[in-house]
Amino acid sequence: MPHRVALVVNPTAGKGAGRARGAETLRLLTEAGHEVLDVSGTTYAQARAQAEAAVADGVDTVVVVGGDGLVHLGVNLCAGTDTHLAVVAAGTGNDFARNLGLPVGDPVAAVRLVGLDATRRIDLGRMCTPAGDGAWFGGVLGAGFDAIVNDRASRMRWPRGQMRYNLALLRELPVFRPIPYVIELDGERIETKAMLVAVANTTSFGGGMRVCPDADVTDGLFDVLILREISIPAFLRVFPSVYSGTHVNHPAVEIRRARTVRLEATGIRSQADGEPFGALPLAVEVVPRALSVVVPEVTP
Repeated sequence: MPHRVALVVNPTAGKGAGRARGAETLRLLTEAGHEVLDVSGTTYAQARAQAEAAVADGVDTVVVVGGDGLVHLGVNLCAGTDTHLAVVAAGTGNDFARNLGLPVGDPVAAVRLVGLDATRRIDLGRMCTPAGDGAWFGGVLGAGFDAIVNDRASRMRWPRGQMRYNLALLRELPVFRPIPYVIELDGERIETKAMLVAVANTTSFGGGMRVCPDADVTDGLFDVLILREISIPAFLRVFPSVYSGTHVNHPAVEIRRARTVRLEATGIRSQADGEPFGALPLAVEVVPRALSVVVPEVTP
């Protein structure tokens, strides 16, 4: 069935492959009979403004071509609306797409889904502000060592891609110290020192780090990981196990579930979906069924 589609492309995604994937996606959507409005723009701000206008005008679907960063934009465009989000995964990590069983690196398969009218409503996280509004996230919010590394990497101009994150990690690790947190989970107050606190809607972030392997995007709850104070050598030993999800067996790891989470720590900025989010203190809540995502098959 033809759709009115707003297309947003990140040309730099996937080490530059995004541009070609975007052109291919535009061609495929047009050939399939969809009415396509390319709102990519020349800057992120322009793309967001043009896409917001398209959603307000009632497009059926926003198609994003890129990695988790562009998915983050798509989530914030479509959250709380009847507009569907379709993902042509063309980034480095593609955690959101993998979590939902979406095609990765395959524009043909991704575009085919747009015309099948199979969608799934999933939960999202929303940052709460005193005014009652705030930004959304679809995957994992991190507020600890990961956010510090992400912040350093975002300020670096060289190298590009995953190597920039790796270099930032190597520079931060020798000077990192456990962070004193106040954590509130559905009103329960926890004071602790920790290496990392992650608030997860999906299971993974950072290109396959299964930080909360049992997280479920339809259960109306966050999975909240607390990695309590351990030595740097111990941190280095446990870190590789996050890719298999077996880190949850470490005695310093605790995972709790909650609908609302408030995090407080000095000098920490969070990241969500790999993008800079908000400075602590901040509060987030689960909003059930807040987003309609184009998927391979309808899921109850």
